[in-house]
Amino acid sequence: MTDSSSNATTTSLPPLTTQAERLIELGVHELAGIPADQLRTFAEGAGSGGGDALLAVHPDRAPASALAPLLRHDGKPGFVVVDMPDVDRFAPDAVDVPDAPLYVVTGVDRGDRMANWSPEEALPALTKEDRTPLLLTEGIHWVLQQPAILERNRCFMTIGSRLRKANGTLDARTPAIWISNGTGRDGRERRNAPKVGWCWWGNRHTWLGFASATGRKPAYGGPGRDTLSGGPGTDVIRQD
Repeated sequence: MTDSSSNATTTSLPPLTTQAERLIELGVHELAGIPADQLRTFAEGAGSGGGDALLAVHPDRAPASALAPLLRHDGKPGFVVVDMPDVDRFAPDAVDVPDAPLYVVTGVDRGDRMANWSPEEALPALTKEDRTPLLLTEGIHWVLQQPAILERNRCFMTIGSRLRKANGTLDARTPAIWISNGTGRDGRERRNAPKVGWCWWGNRHTWLGFASATGRKPAYGGPGRDTLSGGPGTDVIRQD
């Protein structure tokens, strides 16, 4: 393992209103069934944001399979590995996610200091630090907003998303986002493309950190996911 006392790697994100415009430009609001004006209103009411705050769409509204092709690196579109056809079944596990179409993820961090840790080792360490691992969709949102965060040999896992089997046990695969080498079933044409894939729960990789956050918060009052439907509870509350 690397020294757990080393500095965490963070990045400066644009204001939430700018992030909203980026999602609209990419058509994410249409994928999620959220009118553009309501997405803008949400971002305005969520506070200035920026720095380490990330605007996220709930995975129920915009799943990983729909978001991954919007990623870009070296001019190449993102993709999901062929042996992960069940990518959208990887859901929040032991992670509190706001019951709302849109929410803000705070204190995002790439987790470089945990490179060469296994997910099995990283999760309890993050929990001890009062940090929460990113969901796969949150990791994709981060790269959509800031493509430079995905660097060769400095990519990251998103172990907040896990797949529970029918018998209640967890699948040993854990999702990650990295850059394809264009080998194997990826195909040479996908070299340098952003890649949504998986790694085993007990394996270590020198080029994968563990993305995490300090928390998640909605910026609307009212009854959960109906807050963007135009019904009761659509008043914006400020959370600077």
